[in-house]
Amino acid sequence: MQFRQKALSKLQSPEELDLPVRFARPQGRLVLAVTLAVLAAGCCWALTGTVPATLGASGVLTHAEGSYLLQSPYAGQVTAVLAREGQQLTPGAPLLTLTTDRGEKTVRAVAAGRVTTLRTRIGSVLATGADVATVEKVTDPAEAPVAVLYLPGADSAGIAAGAPVDLTVPTAAARYGVLRGHVAQVGRTPLTPEQITGFLGDTRLAAQFARQGDPVAVVVRLDRAATPSGYRWSRAGGPPDAPRTTTAVTAAVHLADRRPVDCLLP
Repeated sequence: MQFRQKALSKLQSPEELDLPVRFARPQGRLVLAVTLAVLAAGCCWALTGTVPATLGASGVLTHAEGSYLLQSPYAGQVTAVLAREGQQLTPGAPLLTLTTDRGEKTVRAVAAGRVTTLRTRIGSVLATGADVATVEKVTDPAEAPVAVLYLPGADSAGIAAGAPVDLTVPTAAARYGVLRGHVAQVGRTPLTPEQITGFLGDTRLAAQFARQGDPVAVVVRLDRAATPSGYRWSRAGGPPDAPRTTTAVTAAVHLADRRPVDCLLP
């Protein structure tokens, strides 16, 4: 009942038309001014500022000429392994001997290089065409390695020669950060798993890199520096030794900076 009386009293009272209208308090005007300033700064940055862009990729450290998979031309049992992993071979150097139905045979290196993986041992029975070893095609042990990245063709289209690249080497990342490099070459055509295998000499890696379709190869040169390893790292001067080839890496390729408005457009 008391609420009803108050409501009726308010309806019957004349409107206070003679009082000035207050649009905003001083504090409200300050908030509005700050908001407008922030919006203006944001619009200016969106039109004139830049946003750094990176592209992730996976790859492997290797030499520029790649590797080859040595296969046995004979069937038989291995009686001697004449090479070891890490050994530098000349063309025609013996790797192992086999006892076959036609007597003892020797499997030899096809081209000069360094043995990275031996896939057999004494006593193993091999069929014709069996994998024997992976040999890296390098004639000079001091030759600088490269990183070969494999990306979808649509992603590689935006990569320019000379673009900076940060390579993460799993065995060194926690202590030494990333390995610095730059793009030396971008492939023009997609590669099949067979072509990747022919270059890397490793069917497992080829299947991994071609998992999302036929990729394009991007060659990255490592930046040289006066460090113990001879290459530039993001911190601590890098490890005492150069990174080993055949090591899988992940990479962040730095693309040309883009405007914020462009990043929002489809």
